[in-house]
Amino acid sequence: MGTALIYDEEMTKYKLLWIDPACKIEVPERLTVSHDALIKTGLADRCVSVPVREATEADILLVHSEEYLEAVKKTPYMTLEDLKEFTLQYGDVYFHPNIYHCAKLAAGATLQLVDSVLTGKVRNGMALVRPPGHHSLRSAASGFCVFNNVAIAARYAKQKYGIKRVLIVDWDVHHGQGVQYCFEDDPSVLYFSWHRFEHQKFWPNLKDSDYDIVGKEKGAGFNVNVPWNKVGMKNSDYLSVFLHVLLPIAYEFSPDLVLVCAGFDSAIGDPEGEMCASPDIFAHLTHLLMNLAGGKLCAVLEGGYNLTSLPQSVCQTVQTLLGDPAPRPADLDGPCTSALESLHCVRSAHKPYWSCLNHAAELPTADVSTKQIKLAEEEEKEEETLKKGEEEKSAEVEAWPEPPKRITPPVRTALVLPKDVTCPDGCKRFSSSEDPVIVNKLRENFFKDSDDSDALTTLSTLTALVEKMEKNEICNGLALVRDVSMAMKCVVQHAATAHRNRVLVVCVGDAVVPSQGTDDGKTLLVQFSNKESEEQKSKYHIPVCLKKGCSDVSGFTQAVLGLLLPLGYEYDPGLVLLVRMPGSGLCEGAWQQLTGLLQGLAQGHTLVLMQEDEKACVGSTASSLLGVAAPSLGNLHAPLKEDMEALERLRHRLQADWKLLQTTAPQTGRGDEH
Repeated sequence: MGTALIYDEEMTKYKLLWIDPACKIEVPERLTVSHDALIKTGLADRCVSVPVREATEADILLVHSEEYLEAVKKTPYMTLEDLKEFTLQYGDVYFHPNIYHCAKLAAGATLQLVDSVLTGKVRNGMALVRPPGHHSLRSAASGFCVFNNVAIAARYAKQKYGIKRVLIVDWDVHHGQGVQYCFEDDPSVLYFSWHRFEHQKFWPNLKDSDYDIVGKEKGAGFNVNVPWNKVGMKNSDYLSVFLHVLLPIAYEFSPDLVLVCAGFDSAIGDPEGEMCASPDIFAHLTHLLMNLAGGKLCAVLEGGYNLTSLPQSVCQTVQTLLGDPAPRPADLDGPCTSALESLHCVRSAHKPYWSCLNHAAELPTADVSTKQIKLAEEEEKEEETLKKGEEEKSAEVEAWPEPPKRITPPVRTALVLPKDVTCPDGCKRFSSSEDPVIVNKLRENFFKDSDDSDALTTLSTLTALVEKMEKNEICNGLALVRDVSMAMKCVVQHAATAHRNRVLVVCVGDAVVPSQGTDDGKTLLVQFSNKESEEQKSKYHIPVCLKKGCSDVSGFTQAVLGLLLPLGYEYDPGLVLLVRMPGSGLCEGAWQQLTGLLQGLAQGHTLVLMQEDEKACVGSTASSLLGVAAPSLGNLHAPLKEDMEALERLRHRLQADWKLLQTTAPQTGRGDEH
């Protein structure tokens, strides 16, 4: 199954016809530079091209009023003066004789994408559309938006395909108030938006954009607003919100379809956003969403006004949708204080509605609340600083490095299997000639008192596989071994001595795990089990005890999202070693989710070790390594109270060393969430 790309040059054929400083950044080149970049990088050729259609009036009326549609229908016949007059009744938007046609194409392209994904013609896709949509209201244009493309798509998917739950992720730097108002009382649509807010001083300047606006009536809890109260947010801030707010709630919600309001004005260099997140962070945000809803993900272009970071971000998103390994995460130095204050407030506001947030901290003290109106003298001081910053900024040209080239290894998944086990389609059975030096070293370390030639051959083959992965000739691998503990020790030992890269070892199950390499930081070991362990020996050896071990899917999933992934991203390994111990108790769906999520690290270099008698898991594990989305886990019940309390204690203990585990600002004095 491929990735759809929907684009039509026709949507570039309108522009601002008069002088309007607020609207001058919304130009046709936004679309052309994005599409040209996809062609230049070869990504467009790898996608499935889907033709555009116009949305029908019935499609548009799923969200908009008849009166508004009739008014917009008249715009192609208006004079320039009439268009100016018509525009004045709306906020920060402009009309053109061709905009009605383009707006129908933008909505129709979004519906074509939904059709392609939900009929199984493609796995996922992106629609490059213009005008954008997420600000438009039931009876009004707003913020460059005429028809609400994604809101129409959500209603269309529910009506035509019987979709029960839709997740809308809005990573545009502006609040998509049109989407919020459309679904604020609807529990079947979960709307998440982060947006520049600055205590209601940033457009659209709505109180309804703050963290405590959670939805109405039956929709309470299904509207998640993350207000950014400072500019300059970085990769760590974006990733923290995904790991500690969006993903825990999304997995509990269990969507059947994911729609992304993909606005790239949240990337570095954008004149609207003034944020500092690099384009490659969108590769990771996309990857983290791709195991939800069985992989049914539709990204639809919204904002993005820097004609350099916009196409870079679009390419990063599309390349990830195509299944290429994500780049190594860059500049993850922990979230800033302002981001932590927002994170704290959002988690607190939603704790009554989501069991995964039951142990979130209460609202912070008044002096740091995002609700606070600053004192007059503080405001004056802030305005002076802002003015000075703007003067300095106008004097310099903002620059950032080109995102690293993402090279896909010639072999995606290599398997080390006993001869009687069939190699799944799409994978390559791996074998190698034995290196005498490595064989002697292995014999000395593991077989001093025995001569197990088969086991020695397996360990030698594993070592060769790891070396191929480091050379980027193979992306990931899976090995069935007789002794999984010995194989794990061998790989860690070899990686620690022969490689400059760090190794993240994720061990699932109760067996005793060797902890070599964790003293000097060359190895980070995270083990999930139901065994209480002695006090933590090192910041790099982290036992995670769950009362029912890994058999409680809810507790395990929340531990992966809120603990393992932040640790993994901050550690930034060169290799992920995923070890499934015998009798781990982990169900297949959760195992596949874990395997899929971990591939966002180490450029996808993941090696899975399983015991020989786990033959039944080879097919599903290989499928995840090949990039096939894991099956949905369904509606997750509340995790065990004891487990969540233990996880919070562990997170609190670790957060001094691991900044991405923080969920509250340090100076609030509420670092622990009990």
